Amino acid sequence: MMTIKDNSVPLVVLRSIAYCALGIARSLGRLGVPVYTVEGRPSAPVFHSRYTQGRFVWSIDEKPEAESLEYLEHVSKHVGRYPLLVPTTDYAAMFVARHSVELRQWFRFPDQREGLVDSLCSKKEMHLLATRLAIPTPKTDFPETRADVEKFLKSAVFPVMLKGIDGTRLCERSGKKMFIVNSADELLDLYDRVEEPEAPNLMLQEYIPGGDDTIWMSNGYFNADSECLVGFTGKKIRQCPAYTGYTSLGVCLRNDVVDEQTRRFMKALSYRGILDIGYRYDSRDGLYKVLDVNPRIGATFRLFVGNNGLDVARAFYLDMTGQPVPRTQLPEGRKWLVEDRDLNSAVRYWRDGRLTAWQWLGSLRGIRETAYFASDDLRPVLARIKNILASAMRRCFSMRPGWSLPLSSHIGKRAPAGTGSVEAA
Repeated sequence: MMTIKDNSVPLVVLRSIAYCALGIARSLGRLGVPVYTVEGRPSAPVFHSRYTQGRFVWSIDEKPEAESLEYLEHVSKHVGRYPLLVPTTDYAAMFVARHSVELRQWFRFPDQREGLVDSLCSKKEMHLLATRLAIPTPKTDFPETRADVEKFLKSAVFPVMLKGIDGTRLCERSGKKMFIVNSADELLDLYDRVEEPEAPNLMLQEYIPGGDDTIWMSNGYFNADSECLVGFTGKKIRQCPAYTGYTSLGVCLRNDVVDEQTRRFMKALSYRGILDIGYRYDSRDGLYKVLDVNPRIGATFRLFVGNNGLDVARAFYLDMTGQPVPRTQLPEGRKWLVEDRDLNSAVRYWRDGRLTAWQWLGSLRGIRETAYFASDDLRPVLARIKNILASAMRRCFSMRPGWSLPLSSHIGKRAPAGTGSVEAA
């Protein structure tokens, strides 16, 4: 069982994307680290965890940045002891990088090269960086007009991936971060519906054949000298939404090529801090091609836990508090599951004839941890179930004319603009 000699420095999680903040709270909270979370949804499962010391209800995504800075100063003073700050979304990571001078007065976090976080969060800028540094990437076009798309179609080979340069923007507009497109007419129709002509945000990328298990992940922590103190690799077994989504079931597997490529890429960029990066193996040329780089902790980070209990959150905490980061070994075959998402995913694959009941049951062997359920911390999974049921009820009533839910049942609704609160656990 891993221990931390000095666990007195608090840690503040900025945003609770899905189950990521919950994983951080449990990972460090079990070692006695005081963990606090800043999140706009009062219903977030992390707020129900026994390992969350304080709950700050505030949405940096919706509030003016000046107000968010003022609020985070309040958080730091309330928590005390110059806490660590960990963003869990691209927007939160860019917010921290953009306001690093102000935030460093109140929090500790890695010092990044100016503009690097924004560049890595942009699929266009990341693609250009990877190309310049000879890191394999899929063939990609960045059309700025419909005429550019029509020009692309003259030599296009389908299927084609249509993605958002800023995936969050595309998701807000269309409900998805990417699409698999199978024809010219479908591509033009989709482009017309989801592009923002005044601020082009779409990219066209070659489709690399293969199933979910061709998608590899690398998680690591890089110190102030951009040296990787701990690095893990693994791959997806299933994802949700099916074929183009987040990991719903993953497995730890050693891949020296992916590990070396990640270390070389980040060293060349002078990157510091926690990293989550995705690749796809292309059997046509034998290359692992980078798909996206998340300059932050990834939602899947608890898939990657060393044989001594070390993960990237713990490595970050140790290094940032001046404590040595122990060596560890990757536990080959360790699996991690997102309970509700994988069930949804499995149903879709079953309907498509890609998964049988026996194959699904067999894939569950080797699971060592799940995203929401933990025997020593049951309230978050109950909160998640409550949120799912409330969401289902809202969808049900919204489809029936004349029916609506009372305000009190809007579980998961964001706090009204201009509000912010703090609760002590």
